[in-house]
Amino acid sequence: MNFLKKLLGLFSTQFAMDLGTVNTLIYMKGEGIVLNEPSVVAIEKNTGRVIAVGKEAKEYIGRTPPNIEAMRPLKDGVIADFDVAKAMIKYFLNYVRKDRKISRPKMVVGVPSGITQVEKKAVIDACIQVGIKDVYLIEEPMAAAIGSDMPIELPKGNMVVDIGGGTTEVAVISLSATAFSESLRVAGDEMDESIVRYLQKKYQISIGTIAAEKLKILASSSRHSEGEKRVFNIVGKDLVTGIPRNIKITTEEILEAIEEPVSAIVDAVKRMLEKLPPEFVSDLNDSGMVLTGGGALLKDLDKRIESKTDIKVKVVDEPLLSVVLGAGKALEEMGKYKKVFIN
Repeated sequence: MNFLKKLLGLFSTQFAMDLGTVNTLIYMKGEGIVLNEPSVVAIEKNTGRVIAVGKEAKEYIGRTPPNIEAMRPLKDGVIADFDVAKAMIKYFLNYVRKDRKISRPKMVVGVPSGITQVEKKAVIDACIQVGIKDVYLIEEPMAAAIGSDMPIELPKGNMVVDIGGGTTEVAVISLSATAFSESLRVAGDEMDESIVRYLQKKYQISIGTIAAEKLKILASSSRHSEGEKRVFNIVGKDLVTGIPRNIKITTEEILEAIEEPVSAIVDAVKRMLEKLPPEFVSDLNDSGMVLTGGGALLKDLDKRIESKTDIKVKVVDEPLLSVVLGAGKALEEMGKYKKVFIN
């Protein structure tokens, strides 16, 4: 019997997944992160046939003929198109499982803290229908806190702000449970759309959301360049003539373009602090808060939150990986982290 269990263990696969609006990351037990791909699927409209998934499908956005659609099956951190999301998850799992397909695996999945029962069911059903035996859900801020090595098991307030593509999660965690949380459906995607609108209004030029995302990332990459004024070239469609036009835009202009969603995120952090009892506020005054997710890389966002709250802010070393690493850690040590999973 023991030999049989060991033999089956060789072919079993256990995963943790950060099913994100912008990117999907998968962690395999014992191996670490094995996949990091855009959450994009290109399908043939008439038949529903999947043409491409991930990086390849992302290249299709804005460039497809009428019979093909490149889409993100998740919106605001949750499944918006069930069938397409199911096809995407299946494709990614088949890719990472490769020859390990004998047993039905179990999987930990990160979800927004504000997820509804209907949205939870959609995630679980999608995973089960692609061959997952057992699905464990973990709130993304909890996973991010674990992935950031915060002492969540202590009777002490730990604050995490996870700025993803579709949602910003603000949470205070104590005794392996979420004491206070807010899920704000304003995050990276809203910043991209703000850049598109800014360029249309100021320069009468139109660019796609993928180009806007690249601008945001370029601006983020200069977050440690004190006093440096960086200039980026953009080629877009002139809204008056309809022909291509090249313009130059500075880091400061990009930050001005995303001011509204960034202000909403800062306000959410301040609202959270207003809700907290004095004991938690005292804890945070000592330990500070942690920024994770792609939005954590925005230039001077940590300094801005510090100035508005008088609380130390730390950006983790790998903010884009915090959720999947935390979910993976919970998978590796399920006995230790059994309290963190949600029903």
